[in-house]
Amino acid sequence: MAIPARVAQRMTGALKQYQPILNSARARDCNESDTVVIVTDILADLFGYDKYTEITSEYSIRGTYCDLVVKISDVIRIVIEIKAIGTDFRDTHIKQAVDYAANQGVDWVILTNGVKWRIYRVTFAKPIDARQVAEIDLSEISPTQSGCQELLYLLTREGIEKNALDDFVCHHEATSRHLIAAIVVSDEVLKAIRREMRRVNPDVKVDTNEIREKLVQEVLRRETLEGEDADSARRRVCKAGARQLRRRPRKAACTEDDETIAASGDAD
Repeated sequence: MAIPARVAQRMTGALKQYQPILNSARARDCNESDTVVIVTDILADLFGYDKYTEITSEYSIRGTYCDLVVKISDVIRIVIEIKAIGTDFRDTHIKQAVDYAANQGVDWVILTNGVKWRIYRVTFAKPIDARQVAEIDLSEISPTQSGCQELLYLLTREGIEKNALDDFVCHHEATSRHLIAAIVVSDEVLKAIRREMRRVNPDVKVDTNEIREKLVQEVLRRETLEGEDADSARRRVCKAGARQLRRRPRKAACTEDDETIAASGDAD
């Protein structure tokens, strides 16, 4: 991710400025109103928004309020829910902001106490939901650490304009452990493993079901293959396989039978 030099300099300078401010505010246990002031200043000085035209407070629709919204060219891009700086987050804290974002068709919600910034992506399904995609702790993060500037950049005005959050989530999903596990136990990969096993030992016959069972029981971690994320990953792999089959010429779609594979192993 290429970060403009001026943006990197702004983030580095602002982070050094606000870390002692946040530590002091946390020690004093600042209330929510004071935390809102700090968050607004951070949005302007670190993340680059104009706090007079692009940050709006107490925005309401259909009786639902949110603490702040970030608008670029009069389009709401982020909904922000703010808690007092000493607050430990709970799942219920994000609900009101998510409801508001859903009403406005906004994809991104932030839950923050000034120190910790949790980033959520709204899922427009039934029911409406939100999934946490990242968390930034401004008291611990360092712009000199690998990946820290990239993480901060996600929330900058420049990053939002370039859809950096969407790219981040796309890359995360493409490299998630659940997706990789689903690919490993997919039919195409199992056939490839079987071919390699026969090349190593042509005299041993093994089928893909046996390989899958070994992978699931002894090689892969069970949590990568179970649960909602694993189910979603399997559906993605199946859809991708179906699309490839539709594109593939009919002759090329035919798979090698066991005798052909065995002969290939003997030839090696």
